[in-house]
Parts: sequence; structure tokens; C-alpha cells
Amino acid sequence: MIIVVIAIVVLCLLAGLIIFSSLRRRESDRATGYLSAETRKRDRSASTAAPLREGTAPSSGREVERAAQLARRGGDLVPVSQSAPVTTWVPPDAEEIGVNRRQFLNRSIIGGFAIGLSGFGAAVLAFLWPKQGGGFGSKITVGKISDIKAAIQQGKGFAYYPEGRMWVTEYPASALDKAKKVYTAPEIEGMSAGVVALYQRCVHLGCRVPSCVTSQWFECPCHGSQYSRVGEKKGGPAPRGLDRFTMTVSGGVLSVDTGKVILGPPIGTNTTGQEAEGPHCVSGGHH
Repeated sequence: MIIVVIAIVVLCLLAGLIIFSSLRRRESDRATGYLSAETRKRDRSASTAAPLREGTAPSSGREVERAAQLARRGGDLVPVSQSAPVTTWVPPDAEEIGVNRRQFLNRSIIGGFAIGLSGFGAAVLAFLWPKQGGGFGSKITVGKISDIKAAIQQGKGFAYYPEGRMWVTEYPASALDKAKKVYTAPEIEGMSAGVVALYQRCVHLGCRVPSCVTSQWFECPCHGSQYSRVGEKKGGPAPRGLDRFTMTVSGGVLSVDTGKVILGPPIGTNTTGQEAEGPHCVSGGHH
């Protein structure tokens, strides 16, 4: 992630350098009266190589320029004895000093390019930046344990929380001794309060796993993987049980960290001993 951010910053700097160089080059193209060192050297060489008339000595560049001015004016320069009359000031034409159409279009194109590139860089950074607010990938306060259990009963054994992309089901207190031999401390904390938070994603190929009210299992419609009500694998091609989230309980309130996914229990884990309690919603998955 850090490498991607650095690459974006370098890209923005290079784009700024290109825009700056383009503007400088455009200003240089409009400049007048500038001769390169090579041009001046070639002019001096040409003046030195030109044949001199008889009776004249080589002249310096300044003398040659003064002679040319005299020739244009027809004789020696005459100093001005009287000052020229003051010219009445005329305000410049607004169109003359304003930005012409070509300049406006060029600047608009460059400005639009700069704004677009900046917006793209900001969007990429916002996408890569970790979320600080709620929603999936953050720590979610689900609610009071009593309210969660009421929602589970209302959902006929299952409570779904879309903001966390998770199912929450009841975990029987009678199975805690077996659970402590299989599950980690962050999982046990929620199980001890009587609930378990399961990631909705099937561990086989990532389909969203729905609940089956009749069997009281989770049954994946994609390839027939089946899991018990607490997410332990019961059948199908799934390589393990449903993944789950870290749970914390404080003051009777359950919080789930959806940014920390814990891999599901291995095949053969059966702490609750739950079998199908009715017809399956998906056939062919049970072994």
C-alpha cells in the first residue's frame, strides 16, 4: 500500500513538472529579441570575414551599428533641442490586453488536465486509506446481547447485520468446554455471552451463504457447502467452517471487529453436535 501511495505522489509531481515546463516553453515562444550564443558567434564570424573597403580600419560592433544609424538618417545625429509634445494618454483596448482565445483554450486544457489528475490521485488515496468510520472493515457496535438474542429469535435462529456482512447466531452454553479447546480467546469472549459472529462469505468460492430455516444450517446455493448454525462445516466442498470475526463484550454490549477475520474451524469440528433439524434448502451437499 505504501508503495502505491509513493507511486501516486511521484506521478502527481511529474504531471506538475510537465505542466510547468509547457507553460515556460509557451512563454519562451512568445519572447522576442533573444539571440542564442551560437547565433551571436556566427554573426561575429561573418562580420570578421567580410572584406573591408580600402582606407578603412576594422570597426567594432558598436561603431558599425552607429554607422548604420547615420546612414538611415542621412548624416550625423543631431541632438534634439526641443522636447517633443506630450502625447495624450489613451486607455488601452480591453481586448488588446486581455487573454486571447488561443491562450484561454490552452490554459483551460492544462487546468482541466491538472484538476482531473488531482482528483484521480485523491480518489486513489481515499480508496487505499483505511476507513475510520463505521461499516464493514471497522469495529461495529452490534448492540445489547439481550436485543441480539431477541433478533435471532425473530429471525427464526438467525440475525443478519448487513453493515458488518455477518450473521449472528446463538452459541449454547453447554458447548463452551469443547469450544475452549478449538477456538481463540476473541471468539470465546462472544461465545461465553451466548453469541457468535460469522462472516457471510462461503469459504469455498466466496458466495454469500444464506440461512436455511428448515434445517437450521447455513447452506450455500452455489456449490452445496453446508455449515451448522454456529458455522462449523457439515458437508459440501468447503475446506473449513465459516470464517468469523473478533468479538468483545463490555457492559452487556457486543462489538465486532469486521477488519479482523478469523479463519473458520477445521473439518471435523463439531462442538455443538447439531444435526439438520428439518429438510435442507440445498440438496446434494450433505455427506
